[in-house]
Amino acid sequence: MTRIILRSLLAALTITVGVSQALAQAQTLSVAAGNAAPVATDRVKDVASVGGVRSNQLVGYGIVVGLNGTGDGNVAATSQTVQSLMQRFGLTVDANAVNAKNTAAVMVTAELPAFAKPGQKIDVTVAALSKATSLRGGSLLITQLIGSDNETYAVAQGNLAVGGLGITGNDGSKVAVNVPTVGRIPGGASVERMVNNPFETAPVLMLNLNTADFTNSMRLANAINKTFGNGTAQAVDGTTVKVNAPRDPDQRVSFMAAIEEIKIGPSQPPARVIVNSRTGTIVISEGVRVTPAAVSHGSLTVRIKENQNVQGGTPTVVNQNQVVQGQAGQQTQNSQISIDAPPARTFLFAPDVQLSSIVDAINAVGASPSDIVAILEALKQAGALHAELVVI
Repeated sequence: MTRIILRSLLAALTITVGVSQALAQAQTLSVAAGNAAPVATDRVKDVASVGGVRSNQLVGYGIVVGLNGTGDGNVAATSQTVQSLMQRFGLTVDANAVNAKNTAAVMVTAELPAFAKPGQKIDVTVAALSKATSLRGGSLLITQLIGSDNETYAVAQGNLAVGGLGITGNDGSKVAVNVPTVGRIPGGASVERMVNNPFETAPVLMLNLNTADFTNSMRLANAINKTFGNGTAQAVDGTTVKVNAPRDPDQRVSFMAAIEEIKIGPSQPPARVIVNSRTGTIVISEGVRVTPAAVSHGSLTVRIKENQNVQGGTPTVVNQNQVVQGQAGQQTQNSQISIDAPPARTFLFAPDVQLSSIVDAINAVGASPSDIVAILEALKQAGALHAELVVI
């Protein structure tokens, strides 16, 4: 009996010492973290999304009425739509006799959020389809919004809010502010059907990174395992992390809410040089370096000046009694060509040059955006630019 008591006391003492050591270690790490420089971190909800939890696009064809003479007018499709609409109310109308100047055929688009339930309201965008010059003051009639499976998921109707303005004068002159042929109806559609979502029934949940990166994928899996225990998450590839979530819906929601608040340190992005050849915009990411290379870049200007000279000939003389007709001279073409070739400027990149040195060297020679594009492309072809060159 005494031995059992001694063993129990010894085990309790060992556990107490172990807990004390863990607390001391945690305090040491806390102090070290407090003294260390802050590290930039991102929340999981900012860098990844849950697989299958997404929005869906809806589209529909509708009619806007109540326009002040800015509608489609004598357009066959709009007249036929008005005729079909009148027939639904028991009226017989000849489509050829319909002048839809106060009516416009429109396309209605909307985005159905994930987990949207019947009865909830979503915003819709209405855009003119034919000859309407303005949708200002119009009202959209009931329009079914369908998904990619041709099923109706929402119904839209309401008055349009148009930010643009268009005015046309009798002489054909026009003044337009913004785009008057597109409008919105905030909360203008009512959800009629819910989209099935695998969040509640899937055996495992997939977290998809917004940008594929193997380093971030491993860091995300390690951060989840550190918080909830080993085996909770597994990196599948550079984009997806598989997470074993609870089966109970309530626990699953709480579990995912906790995962979204986990913070991970982002990896260093790949070295890239982004060039917009149309606008001359160039973005160079951190980590771009250049191996030793000499660059010589100059410009060549050619000017051609054309002159016409007249040689010989006599002028026409007019006297009181007679007119002496002169003779035309001979025209000769004189072309002057000049070439302006300023000396090319040469600069040398030393080994492992970083971003700031590259920018300073290119700016020092007064290179224009088009010159910079040419220099970067030449460096890439020579193998001296150690970065991905993306031209958009």
